[in-house]
Amino acid sequence: MKIFTLILALVWLYRPAIAQKYKSQKSTITFFSSAPVEDIDSSNDDASSAFDIETGEVVFSVPINQFEFKKNLMKEHFNEKYMETEKYPKATFAGVISGYDSSASGQQHATAKGNMTIHGVTNNISIDGTLVILGDKVTMESEFIVKLVDYEIEIPQLLWKNIAEEIEVTISFEYKKI
Repeated sequence: MKIFTLILALVWLYRPAIAQKYKSQKSTITFFSSAPVEDIDSSNDDASSAFDIETGEVVFSVPINQFEFKKNLMKEHFNEKYMETEKYPKATFAGVISGYDSSASGQQHATAKGNMTIHGVTNNISIDGTLVILGDKVTMESEFIVKLVDYEIEIPQLLWKNIAEEIEVTISFEYKKI
């Protein structure tokens, strides 16, 4: 009986700690490159993320080889020549979101600060975005610029007119409470 009471007490004490954690239910990461010769856009719906609404801690992981392109050759070049996905299979972010009220419902401005790793290079970044809290669901959205040079992604001299040096990235995560 004592063991049962102890387990019940531990479960009850642990309950509030897990009640504020969320995991991504749906994600979309897109990027857009506008260059003189052509525009390139791609999307990826296979990212995963976890978010603690009380502490603001957030992590996400994006499998690079899951980006889809209009042309198969673009996908092949993206994975083999630029992103080297066999060597660097994912992009990640780990940081803290601040500037929001976890008890407020509706849309709020928020800022995420932390470490973004792309192509094996980690940079400390700050990203502004929107956080929407509606009951047990949270949505996170942001649009930001990634400079290829910051992540040591090289554009061959022959293709500098095909690929922009700055890429517009849009993220959207829908979370549910775990």
